Amino acid sequence: MKRFYISITALCMLALVFVPGVASAQDTSTAVKDGGVFVKGWTGQIDANETKNGQKLEGSRLSEKDGVLHVTTGPSVSYWQSDEKADGSYMVMATFTEPKFKNLSGHSHPYGLFIGGNDMGTEKQSLLYCMAYGSGKFLVRGFGPESFKMNGDRQEDHEAVNKAAADGESISQEITISVTSDTVSCTINGTVVASYAKSEVVGAGKLKSTNGAYGIRFGHNVEGTVKGFHMMK
Repeated sequence: MKRFYISITALCMLALVFVPGVASAQDTSTAVKDGGVFVKGWTGQIDANETKNGQKLEGSRLSEKDGVLHVTTGPSVSYWQSDEKADGSYMVMATFTEPKFKNLSGHSHPYGLFIGGNDMGTEKQSLLYCMAYGSGKFLVRGFGPESFKMNGDRQEDHEAVNKAAADGESISQEITISVTSDTVSCTINGTVVASYAKSEVVGAGKLKSTNGAYGIRFGHNVEGTVKGFHMMK
């Protein structure tokens, strides 16, 4: 009778193939060259897990040309204007363009807006963000200061989110976060993709308030531009 022996190494390799989430765990951030914040009045902070992995804010880049913000990451990062705050009822909006879909990575990474920023630049930083993927998905999450999830464990498909037909294609998304007296909503390309009562996003382990800093957010290893970024009461 023949006997078959499988080495521990081979078993580990098989496990890596079939265990969900391993691929994403291996998707590390690659710091960009000549990184930093090069727009007057703006600052930023990378995610806590990026810091633990040895990344720095200078591993991503924010610049501006002719009124258009240009972002290239590196580590996942949030950028905001140091002296700008929003309170009460308001809308934050911008158009995000990925000039070449999946230019810096083998799969899609997100970009979008955040609101409700408090204790910004500290370990207690809290904010809520809505982001779109060029694969036709979106994600609503926050930090309070630990991460909290609003639309499930993973990004969600939605027909309103534009989907790139092929790698290297330019793709754009118009994103708005709206705050009223009792709701917070995210609109992508003219359609509300998610809406929550304020009580669902403000409280212990979530936002301190929907009042606070607002800005833009990019996932790691992605390149994009931001046009028409502004807040409106």
